[in-house]
Amino acid sequence: MTAPCILVTGFEPFGGEVENPSAQVALALDGRRIGPAVAVGAVLPCVFGAANDAMAALLAAHRPRLVLALGQAAGRSALSLERVALNVDDARIPDNAGAQPVDLPVVPGAAAARFTTLPVKAMVAALRDAGCPVELSNSAGTFVCNHVFYGLQHALRRRPSARSGFMHLPLLPSQARRGEPSLPLATMVEGVALALDVAWNTPVDRAVTEGRLD
Repeated sequence: MTAPCILVTGFEPFGGEVENPSAQVALALDGRRIGPAVAVGAVLPCVFGAANDAMAALLAAHRPRLVLALGQAAGRSALSLERVALNVDDARIPDNAGAQPVDLPVVPGAAAARFTTLPVKAMVAALRDAGCPVELSNSAGTFVCNHVFYGLQHALRRRPSARSGFMHLPLLPSQARRGEPSLPLATMVEGVALALDVAWNTPVDRAVTEGRLD
């Protein structure tokens, strides 16, 4: 019997960087056992449209039961589990193909926002208990990370057996400049692995507050 699949995706470097922690974490987890499942790691292009096309191909090829898309977020100091994706592309910088959409929908005519279907509060609690820097975030931005997050939630909206969401990662120490926050790759790999294990084994999220005033 084929083991169920957990899909973990990252992005290629963008914005002049030569590394992207999300790609390195996704590839480090490729083939890893998470309970009864096996992780498949893949790297998406940092390109509007093409990234969602690549994600759609991965969903069709692997029929994952769990999907966690990863992305890089300079300035963040913790693993950031995202709660909501917005149906808007508004790029502060061009993507890797030179596109810079402004106020365009990810999916024309679709819902204004889509929420993660992962047990993010349980995942945050487990990572916190393990001593891993973590937070629940209410904004995935409006660049290609949010584009993929929204496209993923839209694609799986009628597949309740497949749960999915997005996590932003800090910079690697080799990327950080002028005191920017960063985390070692090993910390991020093990943190994401723990988050996946909790997601796989938690059918109903915890009803605890993670709200913010800002």
